[in-house]
Amino acid sequence: MTERPPQRIPNRQLAALIAEAGFSNAGLARRVDQLGLEHGLDLRYDKTSVTRWLRGQQPRGTTPALIAEVFTRRLGRRLSAQDLGLDACAPVYAGLEFAASPAEAIDIVSGLWRKDSGSHTELRKIAFTPAGLVVPSRDWLIGRADDRVARSTAPPAGSAPGTAGGEGGPRPPDRPRPAVPRQRAERAPGGRVSMGDIAALRSVGELFRTLDHAYGGGHARQALVRYLEHEAEPMLRGTYGEATGRRLFGAAADLTRLAGWTSYDIAAHGLAQRYYVQALRLAQAAGDRAYGSYVLVTMSRQAVYLGHGREAVQLARVAQQGVGSGAAPVVQALLHAIEARGHGVLGEVRACSASLARAERALETARPTDDVPYWIRFFDEAELADEFAHCHRDLQQWRAAAQHAERSLQLRPAGYARSRLFCRVVLACARLGLGELEQACQLGAEAAQAAGEMRSVRAVEYVREFERRLEPYRDAAAVRAYREKVAAL
Repeated sequence: MTERPPQRIPNRQLAALIAEAGFSNAGLARRVDQLGLEHGLDLRYDKTSVTRWLRGQQPRGTTPALIAEVFTRRLGRRLSAQDLGLDACAPVYAGLEFAASPAEAIDIVSGLWRKDSGSHTELRKIAFTPAGLVVPSRDWLIGRADDRVARSTAPPAGSAPGTAGGEGGPRPPDRPRPAVPRQRAERAPGGRVSMGDIAALRSVGELFRTLDHAYGGGHARQALVRYLEHEAEPMLRGTYGEATGRRLFGAAADLTRLAGWTSYDIAAHGLAQRYYVQALRLAQAAGDRAYGSYVLVTMSRQAVYLGHGREAVQLARVAQQGVGSGAAPVVQALLHAIEARGHGVLGEVRACSASLARAERALETARPTDDVPYWIRFFDEAELADEFAHCHRDLQQWRAAAQHAERSLQLRPAGYARSRLFCRVVLACARLGLGELEQACQLGAEAAQAAGEMRSVRAVEYVREFERRLEPYRDAAAVRAYREKVAAL
């Protein structure tokens, strides 16, 4: 006898939520398709698809998370796939949400920290999605400042984080604790946050930034994520007033952006994208518009690296709109320089040149006595020369690329080892474009040696890109000597 296939159980949870939301089957399908388009997915569900889900069929892939997000937006409370009676899937969507409130922002970002510090390795394999840049950048640009971030009551003993004083609602069920054993945070949620606590967060940020510049994002990334989970999350769920709360959100935004930056450096691009979105939301809670523009600049840099020039330009322009003309000249210079990088990737010579000229003029008006944010102090003549060099390389303007790369290397301190490596590769490419093969190989070998001393996928990729450019000259003596030298490293 042949076995009968198991009967599907009707999904009563989904049916109840559809009734609560007032959706028709066709209306739910349409909203799932629209949300999929925001993330570059062509789903094409219809009312028959929803009927099958109601009869117990499980949608595949990212769809359960997308359906949950549709209901979250409609009903105004965080729902997971499990709440809808659907199978959990890899967290493809989680982390791209731009939270509606500071309390929700804490829930989302802390869930991301916990997943990343645990055994959820699939989080690091998620692909970057250009469509996922649109909604967060738009919401940041047009969003109103949060009226209140203070938390005046601690959670009752034994209660889950996120329920303090009625803030935040229940913990989102799509953020499970890792199954692996781990040490709990020493700081209990609910304690009063002091300015000393925030100063400590800032100091830790400087430490990890220094390690990243010198040794690459992979060197201490995991330690940073664990620090966020064990120290920053309990502070965010603690007790604080308005002024302290704004500073706390600002410090958490900075560390979260840095976690994204180090993820980007090890080529965990989808994860980095999610960290950037959450850093952008934390910056809004901090009331720090300028820092939000810096997060957008970071997102634009990643888009440039991945070859998404149009998105890179749009992000830079949103950042410019967001801060307006009142931003410090050095901030304006950074925003225009990053826009130029996007134009360079697109091969738009005139637009790239115009943006570089605006960046140069802005930096010239900056004065040493200007009161500038701590996060922009890296942007100086050396950094601007580096941006010029990259743009000219992308536009195949080899002589200009070489001149600016050499100037950047002369001015850049040794502590910025990875940036110097990138610039040295740009100079090597420029020398190659000028027909100076032996010099190019020497520079490339120096960069390859430096890449071997740090944990940075980007550093390795820069060197590999240079080697691809060497391929037409593979039989030349200089190239053979280069390959032998690199193989011996």
